[in-house]
Amino acid sequence: MSELLQEPRHFCALGAQQTVIAIERAIPILHAGPGCSSKLSAGMAGCGGYQGTGYAGGDAIPCSNMTERDVVFGGEKRLRNLIESTLKIIDGDFFVVLTGCTSDIIGDDVGSIVSDFQKQGVPIVYAETGGFKGDAYKGHELVLEAIINQYLNPKVNSVKKVPKLVNIFSSVPIHDPFWEGDLKEIKRLLKSIGLNANILFGYNSGGINAINAIPDAEFNIVISPWVGVSTAELLKKKFNTPYLHYPVLPIGGVETSKFIRKVAAFANIDKKLVDEVIKREENEYYHYLTRLADFLIESRYDLPKRFFNINDSAYTLAISKFLVNDLGLLPGHQFITEGVPERFKNIIKTYFKDIAPGISSDITFCKDGGIINQKINKFNEYTTPLVLGSSWDADAASQIDGINLSVGLPITDRVILHHNYAGYSGGLNLIEDIYSKILSRHS
Repeated sequence: MSELLQEPRHFCALGAQQTVIAIERAIPILHAGPGCSSKLSAGMAGCGGYQGTGYAGGDAIPCSNMTERDVVFGGEKRLRNLIESTLKIIDGDFFVVLTGCTSDIIGDDVGSIVSDFQKQGVPIVYAETGGFKGDAYKGHELVLEAIINQYLNPKVNSVKKVPKLVNIFSSVPIHDPFWEGDLKEIKRLLKSIGLNANILFGYNSGGINAINAIPDAEFNIVISPWVGVSTAELLKKKFNTPYLHYPVLPIGGVETSKFIRKVAAFANIDKKLVDEVIKREENEYYHYLTRLADFLIESRYDLPKRFFNINDSAYTLAISKFLVNDLGLLPGHQFITEGVPERFKNIIKTYFKDIAPGISSDITFCKDGGIINQKINKFNEYTTPLVLGSSWDADAASQIDGINLSVGLPITDRVILHHNYAGYSGGLNLIEDIYSKILSRHS
């Protein structure tokens, strides 16, 4: 490694095991050293709002537990035996072999072994996810790439485009602690305008049936500044599926209405229907927001006027847009904490130059919590600043007499099951969480 990180947040590429677990009845098989999987489970699921291990997750994940002997003589036989045993013992519909640092460094031919099982008709793929490849966002994309390239074959999978069927690539399981609630809400919103969202992850998402349906989608939607773009590009190349890239996860009334209109225009949906849906949703949203006005004009609570985000690019951008456009707060400085590929950094900077007309924010790409804390401490605020980060950032917030709300990994002070921040309802949830946190300080 070229650097040491204080307060790491996003784990290594092998964290892709959580992406696999989020697919119903999909089984990760790890070819890695002992301890890697359990530490990732504890760090990602346990410190992600106590989300639990899921089906065949946690200590149930099959692992080759490579030793020094395997480093010297190779671990291919060990992996083959592990796959055979897994197929006998674990009841799964889809299997993904993930490699750790050890197997990637010594060069075990994992692809050849997996290919032998594929020839036998086993629904199995592999992804080389050694920790040095990047963080778990990289691992997430490697898993999707493996599924598309190794399992979905245009010559085998008959592609029959299904009208109004769309694939959604958005929240990354676990890394967005609100991923399951967010994806459920996005699916509901799209259904309201007549689209059937095919989402690979979460409860009742379809598992292998959802995977099989990927080539049949009329188009794909990427809802993220960058995660999912490479996946959509690959699907366009392989299955000629067009895609819409909407870089902002919609939170609250302003951005969600924009999102619905953008998708509807792309899908050529009747404008009258869209206007009716938006009017119905906005009426309810602003009904509740109006009720908050009496509290917001109170002066005794020293309500925050400025905010700082310390999170991945998706949530940093989404929350910034929401706090400015829906609540009228002003941006301080925003910190993006995942390993954003170089080709996306400049475009992400432009997103923050146009949070709202005349309002922009400076951003820093930084994985190191120590550096972030140093920069936060330099900001002086006349009112209580709002820090939307992780449980790591409680101390940094207290040093500037601010309020910290944990909305990104690691989260150890909240339990998150199906809570959502996406959509109209998600905006209301975030408002409740922010101001409840503020009030708890004064109680």
